[in-house]
Amino acid sequence: MAGNYNHDIWKLRCFFIAVFMTGIISVQAQKSTGYNYVSKMMYRIPESLTHTTDDIAGYVNASFLNDKDKSRAIFIWIARNIKYNFDSIITNSIYETPSEVSERILRTRTGVCLNFAHLFNELCIKTGIKSYIVQGYTKQGGRVDYLPHIWCAAFIDTAWYLFDPTWGSGYYSRGKYVSQVNGFYFMAKPEILIRSHIPFDPMWQFLNYPISHNEFKKRNNRADTTRRYFSFADTLRKWEQSTDLERAISSARRIEQSGVTNNFVAAKLRVVKGDVEYLRNKLAAEKYDTAVSLFNEGIRALNRFINLRNEQLNDSLVLTELLDTSESHFNSALLVLNEANGVDAHIISSVNTLKNEINSTRMMLNLQRASFLSYLKSKY
Repeated sequence: MAGNYNHDIWKLRCFFIAVFMTGIISVQAQKSTGYNYVSKMMYRIPESLTHTTDDIAGYVNASFLNDKDKSRAIFIWIARNIKYNFDSIITNSIYETPSEVSERILRTRTGVCLNFAHLFNELCIKTGIKSYIVQGYTKQGGRVDYLPHIWCAAFIDTAWYLFDPTWGSGYYSRGKYVSQVNGFYFMAKPEILIRSHIPFDPMWQFLNYPISHNEFKKRNNRADTTRRYFSFADTLRKWEQSTDLERAISSARRIEQSGVTNNFVAAKLRVVKGDVEYLRNKLAAEKYDTAVSLFNEGIRALNRFINLRNEQLNDSLVLTELLDTSESHFNSALLVLNEANGVDAHIISSVNTLKNEINSTRMMLNLQRASFLSYLKSKY
């Protein structure tokens, strides 16, 4: 039953983007002397160490001590070595995992924003930097772009900063891609990057007074302190401790509260609500499978009781324990099923059928218990 729901939520997120876009050398770690030093060290990375994220991360960790230098090294290496290629979107598969996305971009050295962001994010995580993917859209020259965009957020020292490795690697001019490192998109402050990048979920603005999508469109990026204070730090901390389902539910709520004012936001909200439905069904299927296992354990205990009674074994302690065990499993199965709040009709039907079967079997158990107690009374 549950096998029908064992899809990876990653596929849904990649699909959202795809629809819119139709021997290791040991280097002694030293204190940084500035970004020039970081750049020089990344120039020296052996080509043989640039084909896996593990090797690149290993070189970065061996070369730099602090997160700022590590994130700069990652940003610089990607900007210098990965080229933007819009045509590469056709090679993106909704069945790829984030690691597979990174493997492919290292192999082809080309990609789109999804590839740049996932490579940066994976390298940050492997070098000990807390990092997340941010989904949203952008504007250039005061006009909203016609495609969604993906960038990154990373916690450096004591604060959250934003990184756009795609825009930081170059730009298009007269139909050609120009490779050029742009440090503006390295460790950008949230209150600055909000002028050109807005996340779908306002939590990822990292602002205590997030702006709306309408304000973004109208270039009104000033914090309105008359609004209710939004503790993004507390919200993010709670999000980090939540399940995938809880994350999706809270994200959908924040997106709706922020205002569904354009097709980008509406499409993202549909995807997040799809995540919620999928995760609810997945959790319900898992609960169903657990309940089936508990029910089967109860059946085995009950059958064992009946067989021993048929064999004329009248050990009251053993037989009573089997009845109690069987009843306990049945009750536990029902409790688990009560938490199976799926929305898929097949799951709902299966859950209800199993509940009826458990209740019918419990009636049989009660009859067996009554008969056994009557026997004990007649015996003593």
